[in-house]
Amino acid sequence: MSTHELWQGYAPKVAITPGNPEAAKYGKLWTYPQYRAIAPGESLAPIFIHQAKPAQGADVIDFGCGTGRGARALVSAGLRVTMVDFVKNCLDDDVREMLATHATAMRFVKADLEQPLPVIAEFGFCTDVLEHIPPDRVGRVLDNILKAAQHVFFSIATVEDSCGALIGEPLHLSVHPHAWWLEQFAKRDCVIHWQHEEETGSLLYVSAWQDGQAVVDHGVPNIEQEQIRANVRANATAGWQQVIPHETNDLEVMILGGGPSLAAFEGEIKQRRAEGVKLVTLNGAYNWALDHGLTPSAQVMVDARPFNARFTKPVVEGCKYLLASQCDPSVFEGLPQDRTYLFYTNVDAIKDILKEQYGVWWSVPGGSTVLLRAIPLLRTLGYAKFHIYGADSCLTESAHHAYAQPENDQEVVLPVVVTGGRVFRCHPWMASQAQEMLTLIRYLGNEIQLAIYGDGLLAHMLNTGARLADEQDAT
Repeated sequence: MSTHELWQGYAPKVAITPGNPEAAKYGKLWTYPQYRAIAPGESLAPIFIHQAKPAQGADVIDFGCGTGRGARALVSAGLRVTMVDFVKNCLDDDVREMLATHATAMRFVKADLEQPLPVIAEFGFCTDVLEHIPPDRVGRVLDNILKAAQHVFFSIATVEDSCGALIGEPLHLSVHPHAWWLEQFAKRDCVIHWQHEEETGSLLYVSAWQDGQAVVDHGVPNIEQEQIRANVRANATAGWQQVIPHETNDLEVMILGGGPSLAAFEGEIKQRRAEGVKLVTLNGAYNWALDHGLTPSAQVMVDARPFNARFTKPVVEGCKYLLASQCDPSVFEGLPQDRTYLFYTNVDAIKDILKEQYGVWWSVPGGSTVLLRAIPLLRTLGYAKFHIYGADSCLTESAHHAYAQPENDQEVVLPVVVTGGRVFRCHPWMASQAQEMLTLIRYLGNEIQLAIYGDGLLAHMLNTGARLADEQDAT
């Protein structure tokens, strides 16, 4: 997905709660010229720009945009702004006209901040909003805003309002001192980039997003260590062959992951296969290949959970099965002894078992996913030229795989921002894989030739890194 497509409305499908009484209240308020007299975002835009230092063309979400004059000031500074509000009549007439005349730099999305937001960006701008939220919904709104933008500038009034008299209702429903708001951000593990307490309000510039390494560091195994050891012991004593190192060859290999982009390259994959290129599948990509008339040269698996047994069925002629020793024994059921091979990961935790069973073994380094082990594994087997398909490491709209994989349906979705401000939606393991891929490339960069196809996170990282390296060489 290109940045342009993201701008045109790439978003998860979310339910917007109809009939929010607060929306009705503000729909009425915006009919009063007096309520439009002051637009806090307009005067605060320079402070945001000074603190955030966004690059020209960077994407900003204006949460609770009101008149839109704050967004207009940001557009005038060279930024691209998505205005979000739950009533559209909030916009000033000239701002509404800009939606047509400045369509490449400004858009409006009608959405309720109390619901997960259908927009995402590197920067957020939220002025004169949180104090208007009913007390029991402040946390929900704050969470939605912090998830939608990596770095958010807040201006929050800490005093009662005066405009509520226009309709006979109070407008500032959550009035709290500066320290209280700091506590709300602390509860969410936010980094406070900058803060300033004023007599009538709080200014803060914060982020609740973690960097890629933090996601890696916070990752937890998907199965208990004792179960992994039990699997290794069972498989090591079952008579399966071991993977052994081979001399480097000059053959090309395709690796198929299960990412959403896989289907777009079916024709190209079949053409390369017809030309004799080796085809290695990972996990569920095995069944995808078989369903599309492709017989894998090899299937690689690492995950230790029992449900993965379906990824080696049916057994097909001509395919080798390269399985981590930690895989559940059910994965091995029915596999041919002459075409099934064990390899070893995380050897420090299973070294005693391997010593009992083998005189010599070879460990396969790599990261926490099957792709990050498959590349070093195939390099051990002598391959160094890789074409990688379906390795997106991100979601396309709401899809996480090119096929149904219900185990991933309920996973948390994280926004990930990369060089140039592009934002991807990822499950935590995808963000971790992307971070670990950088380490793998540094480790094996001189040993392999790597092409990642598609427009996902991994391809973007590889292509951007190559472009930046070329630019550096040219200077």
